[in-house]
Amino acid sequence: MGYSKIMKTTIICGMLGAGKTTFIKQFITRVTGRAVVLVNDFGKAGIDGEIFEAGGIESIELPSGCVCCTLKFDLITTIQKIMDTHAPEHLLIEPSGVAAPSGVLEALDVLKISTATVIGIVDATEFLELYEAEMFGRFFEDQISNSDVILVNKTDLIEREVVERTVRTVEQMNPNAIVYQTVNCGTGVPVPEVVGAERSTGRQAHHFHFETVSLRPGNDLDLESISNFFHEMTTGRYGDIIRAKALVNTTQGPFKFDLSFTNVQSIPFERAVTESRIVIIGKGLNRNLISNGIRHHA
Repeated sequence: MGYSKIMKTTIICGMLGAGKTTFIKQFITRVTGRAVVLVNDFGKAGIDGEIFEAGGIESIELPSGCVCCTLKFDLITTIQKIMDTHAPEHLLIEPSGVAAPSGVLEALDVLKISTATVIGIVDATEFLELYEAEMFGRFFEDQISNSDVILVNKTDLIEREVVERTVRTVEQMNPNAIVYQTVNCGTGVPVPEVVGAERSTGRQAHHFHFETVSLRPGNDLDLESISNFFHEMTTGRYGDIIRAKALVNTTQGPFKFDLSFTNVQSIPFERAVTESRIVIIGKGLNRNLISNGIRHHA
């Protein structure tokens, strides 16, 4: 297990839609030597792996599931395989947005990797509302207390007073963390490596059991129709959808769609998608309505 002495390890955690993928694409441009991203995407139709590959980033995907429980053994064996076959100088781990970093840290403990840096990303547009409502309280505590560096992201989308309250709350939860206020996860300076930082002891992983629906709607889709479908998902018609993402080949070219709570974004994708797919995450999802909805819009 001598790998742990030479392989830098960074865990990037955060709620669904906080900006993990955006951060990794920027962060990896400053990494020296061979880097591999281990992605634990949520849903059967993995999307983040293809996004990284399109940007020339070497990535490996774990199957659908939570690394805190059902996938912990898979996580350990996959990391060991990466070390044995790829021998990267830097391993980046992106757990699903519903998995807490404590589960990943436990897996690294098994592998005798004790020098990981944990970077937590907080969506400033929703953090206070969700935290104060105690919707994800223990999850936020796990994420923030185990982070060495915290990015309070999307600060351009809310009032200054909310940003400052968010930063104060985060700093109270973890006085040891280095906190940045960011737009599109840009820090402007290299993110420091923090090794051996104080973290919560007696870790207990906190995660959520969301429902997922994975769809493969085919290619040559109409861009406006898919956009309408994503906006429909914000109305509650299909259930309580908190996150949806897609890579789709449309008649207007390949596009990437993101829905985070009620916000929908669509941007052109860098290259043709291998297979159009959509992943929807939430609670009380009406699978029949969703399937009929995408068929109507496809």
